[in-house]
Amino acid sequence: MTSSPWSCILWDVDGTVADASAGILPRITEVLTAMGRVAPPADELRHWIGPPMLESFQQRALLSPEEATAAVAAYRALASRDGYAKSVALYPGVAELIRDVHAAGVPQATASTKPQNQVRAILEHYALDDAFTAIVGARAEADVLDTKADVLGRALEGLAAAGVDVSRPVLIGDRHHDVEGAAEYGVPVVFVRWGFGNPGEEEGAQAVVDDHAQLRELVLSRD
Repeated sequence: MTSSPWSCILWDVDGTVADASAGILPRITEVLTAMGRVAPPADELRHWIGPPMLESFQQRALLSPEEATAAVAAYRALASRDGYAKSVALYPGVAELIRDVHAAGVPQATASTKPQNQVRAILEHYALDDAFTAIVGARAEADVLDTKADVLGRALEGLAAAGVDVSRPVLIGDRHHDVEGAAEYGVPVVFVRWGFGNPGEEEGAQAVVDDHAQLRELVLSRD
């Protein structure tokens, strides 16, 4: 019989479940170019992925709050135009692990700062939505800064409202924002190295894994 040491599992999406960089990077470049700004090279833009886009436009592109809000709105319009699941690839072995966790009866939720409608679209595209008790992402308003702690809190609330035991949760993520946001709720983090984090961002995580096989060993066990 398969079980888990955790009562519920929360997933970051970008950089953990899915690699959407093939769509994200050109859209950021298009938005910045339209605003008369010089877009950074792709290897730098990759580090925009994970934190809230409103934060990245302000901190990395040095846009004013008003400009950043307009940039986020333009970015999301491009995402809608392109199709939310277009150019999105799942990381090897992650979909299978999500399905196996579900089959083991372990409740799951997303806790992503990616807009919630985009998260749902990706999960539906890959027929993973039924494996999640709660699908939680950032709110739709372009001027709303939803931090990782914000979405994690709503994910835990959604799970609890569904009758899930949230006494032993774990968050799986790939950026320091995941570690810091989870710490606000005392939630341990399993940090995956296949995402968009820089070396050292795993500091504070309970465990670090390099591939889906190592992650499977941590989240599922046989009785």
